[in-house]
Amino acid sequence: MSPQARRVDVTLETKIESMDLGEEVARRVAATAGFDEDERDKICMAVRECLINALQHGNRRDPRKPIGLSFALHHDRLVVEVRDQGAGFDLALVPNPLADEHLLKTSGRGLFLARCFMDDLQVECGRNGGAVVTLIKRYSSNHREGAGAPVEKEKRQ
Repeated sequence: MSPQARRVDVTLETKIESMDLGEEVARRVAATAGFDEDERDKICMAVRECLINALQHGNRRDPRKPIGLSFALHHDRLVVEVRDQGAGFDLALVPNPLADEHLLKTSGRGLFLARCFMDDLQVECGRNGGAVVTLIKRYSSNHREGAGAPVEKEKRQ
């Protein structure tokens, strides 16, 4: 891969159907980056959880507010950004889903799962407000660049 990152930028509508589209884009980018199936599944789940949070908590299901989804393939890692148009939040104030009082709740585990599946998770305020959740997945030592990319079919003579 070249020294400059390869990028994919998507703008999603704030509706539940967009979650599937965002997850599918994540799956294709992760495959193109050469992640194995297990790692692709983890990346996709982390992205989906962050997209759902952007839809519900950030944009509060307001269809006038888009969700931004970006992927950057660097030589050593995949960087994913999920951007909403909400008020933003402080990651330190998000309740621990493993605390006794939260164990039986049916929601509140999205960021926890994303942290478990990715190598790093950061939250910042966006330039124009909202939250920017950054997910980072480093390539393993046995990573094969582009291993999941489609193979060009042989030309028939």
